[in-house]
Amino acid sequence: MQVENAVALVTGANGGIGQYYIDSLRSLGAARIYAGARQLSSLDNLVAIDPDRIIPVALDITDQTTVEAVAAQCSDVNLLINNAGIGLLKGFISAPDLSAARAEMEVNYFGTLAMCRAFAPVLKANGGGAIVNMLSILGRVNFPMNASYSASKGAGYILTQGVRAELAAQNTLVVGVMPATVDTKGSQDFPPPKVAPETVAQAALQAVIDGIEDVYPGEQAQAIAAQLLSDPKGVEKAMAAMLPQSA
Repeated sequence: MQVENAVALVTGANGGIGQYYIDSLRSLGAARIYAGARQLSSLDNLVAIDPDRIIPVALDITDQTTVEAVAAQCSDVNLLINNAGIGLLKGFISAPDLSAARAEMEVNYFGTLAMCRAFAPVLKANGGGAIVNMLSILGRVNFPMNASYSASKGAGYILTQGVRAELAAQNTLVVGVMPATVDTKGSQDFPPPKVAPETVAQAALQAVIDGIEDVYPGEQAQAIAAQLLSDPKGVEKAMAAMLPQSA
């Protein structure tokens, strides 16, 4: 699929990697870019960059009514980028309760699923198009320091495979994007290496252009993906070894 002249919707456009998706879409010549966020005011600076092409939309992906309203409003979309997500840095047993795990699953899994369901008929009506799901390499192997986030991204990984299968008949490409540590505000306390957020966005959109279903931006993600093929238990043990002994 060509990104040039595409009509795109980016969820979570006001933070993290979202703004870099907007920048990359503009550079590649997207005709219209809907920028979604819970608070429209948080998009003011982003929209000001290119008000003719960037259209703000109020969107909470955990609110079905809002999701359906945006699908009706943005009926010309042929490229959906499910970028909205949260990570709360909680373990399974060490967490004080299940609130973090529930919140991460609500956004990272159920919210993404709601967007896919709402926009599947929109994409079909517009020739098939593409869906990009922002996942994580931690959806392939659990990182105990961020355990419930990993589980939510693992659910997102299986979701991506299932949606891909169901939408193949309508010619919708479904791309799973699985970076490791991305250099954003949320990972400022994480050690390197980190992949630049613009690299992630560019790799994801290039995958759309090239018709690639799974993409691992950055050397760290690519190395872990390769290791998971050759020694999955070794990768699991290496991740577990990063857990502080006092945890």
